[in-house]
Amino acid sequence: MTKRIRVLFYLKKPKSYSSGPVPIYLRITIDGKRAEISTGRECEPKKWNSSSGRASGTKETVVSLNAYLETLQAKAYEAHRQLLEEGESITAEGVKLRFLGKEEETRTLLREVEEHNRRMEALVGVEFAPNTLKGYKTSLRHLREFLEWRHGRRDVELRKVDFSFVSDYDFYLRSQCRCSANSVAKYIKHLKKVLNACLAHGWIDKDPFLHYKGKAKQVERVFLSEEELERIAAKEFPVERLSQVRDVFLFSCYTGLAYVDVQQLRRSDVRKGVDGERWVFKRRQKTDTPSRIPLLPAALAILDRYKEHPQCLYKDQLLPVLSNQKMNAYLKEIADVCGIVKPVTFHTARHTFATTVTLLNGVPMESVSKMLGHTSIKTTQHYAKVLDMKLSQDMRLLRNRSQEK
Repeated sequence: MTKRIRVLFYLKKPKSYSSGPVPIYLRITIDGKRAEISTGRECEPKKWNSSSGRASGTKETVVSLNAYLETLQAKAYEAHRQLLEEGESITAEGVKLRFLGKEEETRTLLREVEEHNRRMEALVGVEFAPNTLKGYKTSLRHLREFLEWRHGRRDVELRKVDFSFVSDYDFYLRSQCRCSANSVAKYIKHLKKVLNACLAHGWIDKDPFLHYKGKAKQVERVFLSEEELERIAAKEFPVERLSQVRDVFLFSCYTGLAYVDVQQLRRSDVRKGVDGERWVFKRRQKTDTPSRIPLLPAALAILDRYKEHPQCLYKDQLLPVLSNQKMNAYLKEIADVCGIVKPVTFHTARHTFATTVTLLNGVPMESVSKMLGHTSIKTTQHYAKVLDMKLSQDMRLLRNRSQEK
């Protein structure tokens, strides 16, 4: 579709202007976005006609100035025509650069994804977790391989990334990479974040995702029942390492903190709350949203148990947290010993807090959402749906037992 261009001339008075001639500027407007060029000429404000964008009068100097402006206007229209003819992206900045005899920088998709990842890497530990960066690096690898597979090239111009590109990438992730629906949704989300930034900068004209509809599936979140939680809490372990892993896991069950937030928990994060009791005040690393969590007696007992632990003193940690991989390996062993057949990982603790510890005990969803540090209550509402399904299953079992009698 041809993009209309508007070219006009105006006087650009400096901030400190008091009197005298004022510089004349040429303004190019396309799709509401502007680019300005100095004409190198000046005019007295009283001799300037704002409506026509020309100097007023019939003197030879005025006629010469207006003729020069006409030449510049024609040059701007010619730059616009050339870009249209060449099939280039039409922007005010692009016309300006062609007018000046320069070429607009060709922005490419992979270069922008690489730049996004470079900036993210600089903020790991400040705004982003290492695993978040790892996910974006995997996205970059998938995009590289997709471009080779689908287009036989190493990169693509941003302006060529459209709905078809996104749809083809979605298909590639499902068919060639055999990614699950939720993995596809994650990689597509990464791409969308980068392209939204490009759209905001004006490097692309249209949103390639405007008509795209993803197909992510709700993952069934594993959580422990009250009986399973008590079984783990009461279990005596012959190995101290298992007891420590169990305690750190239980602390997360009682607070809802994710692994990385428990790992980074410091003494300064536990302070008196509005009720005079000890609370955790912590910003979630994943979303940088604040969490304020009143500590239950069981959670306080765990903190007190490890306040003199050598690892905690040496690393300024509140709890002796192992690597996530080791924690999950030990938790599998703990679940087996306790006769729990569910696939228990450290993140199960966060789900257990949201369901068994809070919602099932009548804590309002809004309060649970704030303690979990969710950016949207819709995320928390999914736990309520999970509980409704659990209640439905329990009632179905009860009905079946009643019918058998």
